Amino acid sequence: MAEIVNRHNFLDFVYDFYLKMKSKDVNLVYEGEITHQITKAFTSLTESKMLREEEPNTVQKKVFHVMVECLQNISKHASQPETATDEKEGKGIFMISKGESEYLVTTGNTIPTEKIDGLRYMLENINNLDKEGLKKLYKQQIREGRLSEKGGAGLGFIDIAKKTGRPLEYHFLTVDKDESFFVLTSSISRK
Repeated sequence: MAEIVNRHNFLDFVYDFYLKMKSKDVNLVYEGEITHQITKAFTSLTESKMLREEEPNTVQKKVFHVMVECLQNISKHASQPETATDEKEGKGIFMISKGESEYLVTTGNTIPTEKIDGLRYMLENINNLDKEGLKKLYKQQIREGRLSEKGGAGLGFIDIAKKTGRPLEYHFLTVDKDESFFVLTSSISRK
């Protein structure tokens, strides 16, 4: 009897999740490890859907570019497991939603809490720059940017801001004293 009740609870959860996704116009959602094959599959699925909906080519290119940058960010910078049984593996969540006037690409992954201040500083700096300032910062980072131990110098974030022409929306949610969940949302105009 308990198994039937649990199954009904799960089915209720699935239906509720479906309704919430539909109400927020979420076209694609994935949670797990991000690999090159996953990135290719997502861009292929998104391309097919955008072609069917006759989305302008310039919008498609921006959405693909932002998707790839965001997925690479997760695969490079998500917290890695300390042990094989650790539940906080280098995974993340990825979502695309389509609204009346824009696409939203949202990613989330765990990061070490100690990295929040540096990441917040970098993102605020990017958000405070205009188009010309972003171009200058990008060139400066290529010339003299300090690479992190995982190979990043913030170029992906700068590139997303340049491509979208919009500020990066971000949040940090506490997981525990050592880990936080980093959520990044990038909006791409459909016009």
